[in-house]
Amino acid sequence: MAFWQLAYSRKWVTIDQLRLAVKTESNPYGQITADEFKTITSEDYNA
Repeated sequence: MAFWQLAYSRKWVTIDQLRLAVKTESNPYGQITADEFKTITSEDYNA
């Protein structure tokens, strides 16, 4: 999660790009959870 937190804070990735990194049933190889997404962005994850 540290990488994604840094990348988002430095604006290396957008919030839409960060959504692609969330682990879901359709994306089992994601790198962060929906809870971590909320921690990073302060927004709820919705696909």
